[in-house]
Amino acid sequence: MLRIMMVALALLLTISTVAQNPPLPATFVPNADIQAFIDALPRNAVSDKPIRSVDVGGYHVAVYGVYRPKSIQQEANRHDTKVTEIYYILDGSATLVTGGALPDAHPLSPGSTTFQSSRIEGGSSRRVSRGDVVIIPGRTPHWFSQQEGDLRYLIFRPDPEGRIALK
Repeated sequence: MLRIMMVALALLLTISTVAQNPPLPATFVPNADIQAFIDALPRNAVSDKPIRSVDVGGYHVAVYGVYRPKSIQQEANRHDTKVTEIYYILDGSATLVTGGALPDAHPLSPGSTTFQSSRIEGGSSRRVSRGDVVIIPGRTPHWFSQQEGDLRYLIFRPDPEGRIALK
């Protein structure tokens, strides 16, 4: 009987805790806002800017808009964090290399957790184009080795470390 009462009390405490913490509101990012945001990015540089970032209850999730002109070659990257990147290609196509190693890697800037190299050795190459999704876990090297034209894509970044600023 005492055991049943203890289980009932635990259940009651759990239910009251859930009742005190209402669910977080959903965040809506309309397609028109996304298109306008990416259209406003500079055309003479690789732009990777936050559209929206929210606290979803203990960690952050962000949506970034990216414009990557074909004319600008960028180095391979490895972000030494737990932040996963999920690419959703809106327009364009390219060869994306993931995995492998960054030879002669150097930090993006002093103290940065992003390391760069001119290439990836031993990675997997795949062609990505409109509608494709790629999930890149933190610490995984990645690099657009070739582009067939300008790229427009979204990056979704779940961030358990809280590194992404809220917007």
